[in-house]
Amino acid sequence: MNEPVLDLDSFLPYRLSVLTNTISGVLADAYGKRYGLSIPEWRVMAILGRFPGSSAGEVAERGAMDKVAVSRAVSRLLDAGRIRRRFADADRRRSILELSDEGWRIYSKITPTILSYESQLLSGLSRGERRQLDRLLSRLAGRARELPPPEVA
Repeated sequence: MNEPVLDLDSFLPYRLSVLTNTISGVLADAYGKRYGLSIPEWRVMAILGRFPGSSAGEVAERGAMDKVAVSRAVSRLLDAGRIRRRFADADRRRSILELSDEGWRIYSKITPTILSYESQLLSGLSRGERRQLDRLLSRLAGRARELPPPEVA
């Protein structure tokens, strides 16, 4: 039987996942130990720091996150007083999320640290390589959104 073999070491989705998990794990260790945040909680906070007034659905979409994971993270952040929720005037079912003062305080502590880590990570690439990486990642993301899901036999 000559079945194709999946070489994970050269399979792009696997390599990107390992890279993402490695980087996220390093960062999560730092902010998790200091502020007791999980990766989904920090992602919600990071999205609300950039896009205040987002709904939970918008947070899930922007972060390519599972809605259940976002819902759990939002609940924990609300309980901890790190975010606030209010309801839209036009549609009382739509909640609007934003960082609380405490959330902004934590966000302003974590953000410079993780941006510095990103800078150190990218310092191994030339300016041209960084621009090229950005272009390639954008193109791959666009292509991934265009392609229909594969049909598995």
